[in-house]
Amino acid sequence: MKKILFGIFAHPDDEAFGPAAALISEVEADTELHLILLTAGENGTNPDNLPNLGEVRLQEWRAAGELIGATSMQHLGYIDGTLNNLDHLEVTDKIIATVSETIAERDDIQIEFMSLDLNGFTGHIDHIVAARSACLAFYRLRAQDMPMSRIRLFCWSKENQPHTNTDFVYMEPGRTDTEIDETIDGTAHIDKIHDIMRCHETQRGDYEWMIAKRGDLLAINHFIVKD
Repeated sequence: MKKILFGIFAHPDDEAFGPAAALISEVEADTELHLILLTAGENGTNPDNLPNLGEVRLQEWRAAGELIGATSMQHLGYIDGTLNNLDHLEVTDKIIATVSETIAERDDIQIEFMSLDLNGFTGHIDHIVAARSACLAFYRLRAQDMPMSRIRLFCWSKENQPHTNTDFVYMEPGRTDTEIDETIDGTAHIDKIHDIMRCHETQRGDYEWMIAKRGDLLAINHFIVKD
C-alpha cells in the first residue's frame, strides 16, 4: 500500500521551521509527499527590501521542497496575513479538489495529512486557517469514503516553548506530555534540516535565531494526532 502525505501550511517557511524532520523521514520511508501552500509570505520580514518578496519566497519554498523530496507543490494564492473564516471554507474546498485530483484512479493507497497545531503554533491567524482547513478537508474526504488515515498537527512541546510569548502575537505555551501523541526524533537529519531552513534566505533572522536558540531540538518533532 502506497502512503501519500499532504503537507498543508500557511507560509513558505512553515514546512522548514516546523516539521522538517518528520517530512524528511517520511520521504526516506518512500512516502509520496505533496505540499500545499496557502500564501506566498509576502508580508514576512524583508531584510533586503525586495520589491517582489512574495515571488522570492515562493522560489525559496520550491528549493526547500525539492531538498525535502516533495513530489508536487501547489501554491493557492492567498495574501499573507489576511486569512479569515470565509477563506477557511474556500481553502478547504481547494484542498479537497487537490487531493481528489492527485489520487484520481489510484488504488491501494493510504492518505495522511500534516499541518500545524490548531492553536496556530505561533498564534498566527494564517496558521489557524491552514490547520483548521486541513482538518475540515480531512474529515469531509473521509465522509466521501476516501482512504484517509490520520492527520498530524505539528506542535511545540512545553520544553521548547515553556511560557506564553507575546513578542509577535499571542502564542500559547507548548503542549504537555499528555497532549502530545507522537514524537519523531530526526536528530540524524539535523544538517539537512539546517540546509532546508537556509533555503528561506529572506527569513534568515528567524532561522539563525532558531538554530542558535533551539539547537538539536529542531529535529525533535511533536504532533497531536487525529484519526
